[in-house]
Amino acid sequence: MTEGIDPKTLPVVQRIALLVKALNGAKRTNEALARCADGEAMLDVLLDASSRLGLGLTREDLTRTPPIRDWIWWKNKEALLTIGDNKPRYQQDGQQGRSATAGEGEEKTRRRFLGLF
Repeated sequence: MTEGIDPKTLPVVQRIALLVKALNGAKRTNEALARCADGEAMLDVLLDASSRLGLGLTREDLTRTPPIRDWIWWKNKEALLTIGDNKPRYQQDGQQGRSATAGEGEEKTRRRFLGLF
């Protein structure tokens, strides 16, 4: 950590950056994160790491600040943003490669594309 400065006095973004830097190469913590069943379990591991480092991060800090927020989203498979037919992106991608005749009883849905360019 930074000498002479209490990490708890730093802005949340800087404390998150310190946590991410500390996680780089922390084999046991990374293994624990990989074993987590969901984002809530990840938060428990990350809060413990924050506590050991003296960062004073809260559950809310972790769930609202990238990149930790994004890691939790990825673990939970919850889209932060949906486009088109309101399906999260990962669910839309899961439909790729299926034949048109696979769901004979299913009604074909029209995908809407909202071009950005």
